[in-house]
Amino acid sequence: MPSTLTIRRPDDWHVHLRDGPMLAACAVHTARQFARAIIMPNLVPPVTKVAEAVAYRDRIRAAVPADLKFEPLMTCYLTDGADPAELTRGKEEGVWVAAKLYPAHATTNSAHGVTSMDRVAKGLEAMEKAGMPLLVHGEVTDPDVDLFDREAVFLDKVLFPLLKRHPGLKIVLEHITTREGVAFVEAHPDRMGGTITPHHLSYNRNAIFKGGIRPHFYCLPIAKREEHRLALRRAATSGNPAFFLGTDTAPHSTDTKECACGCAGIFNAPVAMQVYAQVFAEEGKLDNLEAFASLNGPRFYGLPANEERITLRAATLEAPETVEVPGLSKTITVFRPDTPVDWSF
Repeated sequence: MPSTLTIRRPDDWHVHLRDGPMLAACAVHTARQFARAIIMPNLVPPVTKVAEAVAYRDRIRAAVPADLKFEPLMTCYLTDGADPAELTRGKEEGVWVAAKLYPAHATTNSAHGVTSMDRVAKGLEAMEKAGMPLLVHGEVTDPDVDLFDREAVFLDKVLFPLLKRHPGLKIVLEHITTREGVAFVEAHPDRMGGTITPHHLSYNRNAIFKGGIRPHFYCLPIAKREEHRLALRRAATSGNPAFFLGTDTAPHSTDTKECACGCAGIFNAPVAMQVYAQVFAEEGKLDNLEAFASLNGPRFYGLPANEERITLRAATLEAPETVEVPGLSKTITVFRPDTPVDWSF
């Protein structure tokens, strides 16, 4: 195994930065590792207008230290009856890079999400014509569907009909957690991409309950069985251009994770590339890390790859266990796998 690995500077195609004090505390950690990031729009209230996205982008840029080169790529939060004209205008003006579909109540801050695909059909038609990708949180919210089956059911009940209904629409199935999700993306390489997080590559659902309930391993979509984790590792390290990096880093203060009804989300921004490198090294596929982290995403979005390089070192992980949020007098717990991480950045 090499002692160092130099690759093009990567991009993160799925990031939650929040706003206010949380944004001020978290943005720097993403900007240290990544040149660009797709910014999730699930603020309170959500980002549904072009002007709101522009203002949020300005706040993100202001939160990043001047010595870091970082470009936030903004997305629109789709709601029932999303305005086709607003979607088209945002894309034409270079504000929207994509739009995000949250099924209503599927995850954090998704109460304003979509309740029926029929109610966003006109918006999706406008996106299709404008060449604007759709980013999907791929879970159904039917309470009769088992939590661990919600992704697989979504593929059959929602995503496959959506592909047929909108044949020109490009779609990213975000934070894939199942072998079915992997197979679905592989079956539609001309239409789809899939992002994979470092935490879903690192542990299966048993880890959430190892020695007791472990809230800092809880996210949505929730981790699945070992067979699904292995499918994710195969896909991520395969070199297949349909799969690319998306951390889904999602900060919550430690007290809101460690409580009777803890929040779903994992803050992995300070350790993301180190954990990805560990996974690729374990799979004997370090040569494929650059494609996954730095090339496949830009190719899908029609953007140039970054010219700048970063170097990872084969050394014990050095990263904070928590991040302070001064404006709230709180901390955010940083993700750590149970197994060793022998890479530093």
